[in-house]
Amino acid sequence: MVAIGPWSYLGGIVLALLAGIFAPANAMIMWVLGLLGLLVGLLNVTDKEVQLFLTAAIAFLLSANSLVSVSAVIPAVGSWMPGVFSYLVFFTAPAAAIVAVKALYSISKDQ
Repeated sequence: MVAIGPWSYLGGIVLALLAGIFAPANAMIMWVLGLLGLLVGLLNVTDKEVQLFLTAAIAFLLSANSLVSVSAVIPAVGSWMPGVFSYLVFFTAPAAAIVAVKALYSISKDQ
C-alpha cells in the first residue's frame, strides 16, 4: 500500500508526457490522470509538505497556460507542448484540490 503513492506520481508524469506527445485530447487518458492525481493527493503529500506542494501546484497551474502559448510563438519547441501541459494540468489539479481540502479540514478542526 505504501508504494501506491509514489508509483501514482511517477505513472502520472510519464503518462502525461507520452500521451501529450502521441495522443493529445484523449478523454480516457484525462480520466486516468485525474484518478492518479487523486491518489497522489491522498497518499503522497504529508502534513509537512502541504504548504510547499500547494505553492508549487498553484505556480504550475497558473503558468501552464503561458507554457502552452510558447509553442504558438516558437514553433521549433514543438506542437507537443499543449498536449503535455494540458495532461499535466489534468494530473496536478485533482492532487492540489485534495491537498487543499485536507489542509482546510486540518485548519478548521477543533484542537
